Amino acid sequence: MVDGACTGAFEPLRDLLAANLDSGADVGASVAVVHDGELVADLWGGQARPGVAWERDTIVQVWSVTKTMSALTTLVVADRGELDLDAPVADYWPAFAAAGKDDVRVRHVLGHTSGVPGWSRPVTMEELLDLELSEGWLAEEAPWYEPGSASAYQILDHGHLLDAIVRGATGRPLADVFRDDVAGPLGADFHLGVPEDRLEHCADLLPPPASSVDYSTMAPDHFLLRTIANPFHTLTYCNGEQWRRGAVGATGGHGNARGIARAQAVVSHGGELDGTRLLQPATVERIFEVQADGPDLVLSLPLTFGIGYGLPGPSAPAVPAGRVCWWTGYGGAIVVNDLDRRTTVAYTPNQLAEHMVSSPRTDAYVSTALACLEAL
Repeated sequence: MVDGACTGAFEPLRDLLAANLDSGADVGASVAVVHDGELVADLWGGQARPGVAWERDTIVQVWSVTKTMSALTTLVVADRGELDLDAPVADYWPAFAAAGKDDVRVRHVLGHTSGVPGWSRPVTMEELLDLELSEGWLAEEAPWYEPGSASAYQILDHGHLLDAIVRGATGRPLADVFRDDVAGPLGADFHLGVPEDRLEHCADLLPPPASSVDYSTMAPDHFLLRTIANPFHTLTYCNGEQWRRGAVGATGGHGNARGIARAQAVVSHGGELDGTRLLQPATVERIFEVQADGPDLVLSLPLTFGIGYGLPGPSAPAVPAGRVCWWTGYGGAIVVNDLDRRTTVAYTPNQLAEHMVSSPRTDAYVSTALACLEAL
């Protein structure tokens, strides 16, 4: 059964969620659409955990959709004049200048072209959660390739890099700035560090099918092999309190589709939502300045990155062309900000699919939501 509400034009989105829950493609999930300032679809259903229904306030780990919240927070700090996107990272994080990284710019980090897509040393999950410790190790890293020359997706360390920059610029951790200056003013149910009183609302992640990727064919020094399992995120650990309470800004965010759509709609609506302005139009436009366009050195897919977000491209066929910025999470969660249509679409499942940047299930939610817009 699907709960929640939507306008008549979005009934096909309700039908899609219901069909996926019936078939088992989804076990528990939420999907939401904000259009022209209105929450036109806010739907959820299924199970959060065995025997526990997915409710209105259920939240779930959304993996790399978290990166859009870290990016938005960094852009808000820049918009206030506390951070220059074109300045060297070392202006705010002096230790980062080590090993030839003195000319890496803030926009390079936001566009996944920093040259530091991970750690050379082994890192445990506990060390990953100790942000200042593991950020210090990133500061010591020599670039893996020429910064700014291509993207190498910062799969696990993206939030660490941005946290160190934001902390240096503001004196506050990125998670605190997000909570107080972004999620709070917008009333967005999304968390970089789940509060103790919300832990009972967390859905458990369910494993995806076995991957069809043959990692044995990759060279041992392939960037994907050097990053994706350092450290390896087991679902047992991710479904535990220690991880949920942490503030890893690349992969650890928890929310639901409504909360994601609410936060990110400030981008699709030109920097202001319901009278709350977080970004000036000029800052929003900077998102679309291409930082990299071509094969990503980690994911080996053609990707286009702007400042803080992915931009439309062939690796995500459901993401429409135009003034659109987006990103997705391992297993299928996604957010798409369409500035031409003043629309944000978000989807959050707990059943993980074989999905890095696109998959049929996620593509169908995005395509259906956008098709529903045509009926308004």
